[in-house]
Amino acid sequence: MSTPPGRSRRGRRKPLDPARRAAFDVLRAVSEKDAYANLALPALLRERGISGRDAAFATELTYGTCRTRGLLDAVIGHAAGRSPDRIDPVLLDLLRLGAYQLLRTRVEQHAAVSTTVEQAGIEFDSARAGFVNGVLRTIAGRDEAAWVQELAPDKAADPIGYAAFVHAQPRWIAQSFADALGAEAGQLEALLASNDARPAVHLAARPGVLTAEDLAAQVDGTVGRYSPYAVYLAGGDPGLLAPVRAGAALVQDEGSQLVARALTLAELDGPDTGRWLDLCAGPGGKTALLGALAAEQGAARVTAVEPNSRRAEFVEQNTRGLPVEVLRVDGRQSGLEPGFDRVLVDAPCTGLGALRRRPEARWRRQPADVPQLAKLQRELLAAAVALTRPGGVVLYATCSPHLSETVGIVADALRRHPVTALDTRPSFDPVDQLGDGPHVQLWPHRHGTDAMFAATLRVR
Repeated sequence: MSTPPGRSRRGRRKPLDPARRAAFDVLRAVSEKDAYANLALPALLRERGISGRDAAFATELTYGTCRTRGLLDAVIGHAAGRSPDRIDPVLLDLLRLGAYQLLRTRVEQHAAVSTTVEQAGIEFDSARAGFVNGVLRTIAGRDEAAWVQELAPDKAADPIGYAAFVHAQPRWIAQSFADALGAEAGQLEALLASNDARPAVHLAARPGVLTAEDLAAQVDGTVGRYSPYAVYLAGGDPGLLAPVRAGAALVQDEGSQLVARALTLAELDGPDTGRWLDLCAGPGGKTALLGALAAEQGAARVTAVEPNSRRAEFVEQNTRGLPVEVLRVDGRQSGLEPGFDRVLVDAPCTGLGALRRRPEARWRRQPADVPQLAKLQRELLAAAVALTRPGGVVLYATCSPHLSETVGIVADALRRHPVTALDTRPSFDPVDQLGDGPHVQLWPHRHGTDAMFAATLRVR
């Protein structure tokens, strides 16, 4: 007599192994509590003592399932004969976990199906376990390429929709990338593929404390391509590294390092009196780099503005021992005395430029978010201009290439405020392939960084 699907020979269901259990728990936290996978997973792995190959497997399952949710849901919906929103949310996360293993890993089909079915029986009952078994066996009947051929939009009629489906990204995001690439829209496939890849961890060595070369030697990393402070890690949990724990290094994308550095290199009209401002400081990575550079200069000090108390705490932690003052106020109504030489507006944005590092973000963001954020960005930039002395500079930056959050905001500022656009490219030297200027747009497929945008404005 054969064993019923998903049930062991002893009649007891076997729960998920530690790696799959960790992935499933994070998926539930993302779905139920709007958790961030890249924050929740490392903490959970440390808490449960999961390391080595199990940690690597849990990471692949968690981030991969979050990234490919749209593609997985299309396949699950077809295989189940019903819309994913008509499937119990817990069961749906289990199906996503199983489907990801079948379509995008080398896990044996039997292991991917049986472990998921077993857990469905534990969470629900034999009927639901049977449902999961049937859906996953249907999915296992084809590979990813065959499912894409079946379900993707027609490539000739809708090339952007097809590329978005293949690389598991919402169509509206793919369209915004194509718009930002402009004449180079032929690179869209490469850009989407880079967002679907597993990015290296970037560290920033704190200036005046540690060189990039010394940091690379200590953590078995590689010195970065562009930023004089950048180090690339091959893998592992950066939070466990001694230089990071000691505050001698921070986890920070190389593009963000270049933005902070660019503010200090922008050409002023008149002397630098040392009044620097970070108007949107949380969580404090760029602020810490600015503070370290200010400390090297000697006379400069950074005022950091962050209205959110939790994020302000992160800024204080990241800048401990540096010439940085943290203020818990709204940057649009800070009450600060005007006259700053250098002002950074690293504005809240959709974060579309960091999708590779925030795996669930592509499905959490919606087109309706853009106008609301653009309004906030315009208001923050207006406040920054008012706080900057004549001859001083404002560097406006976003971790998004969406035109409504980048060149659209800058064009509005040039119309409304007494500012002149400077060529930002020299401040990003030695980065190449920066386009015609005057702004800078970094790209993950081209520069290996997040898709940071930066524009420098001088106040008249």
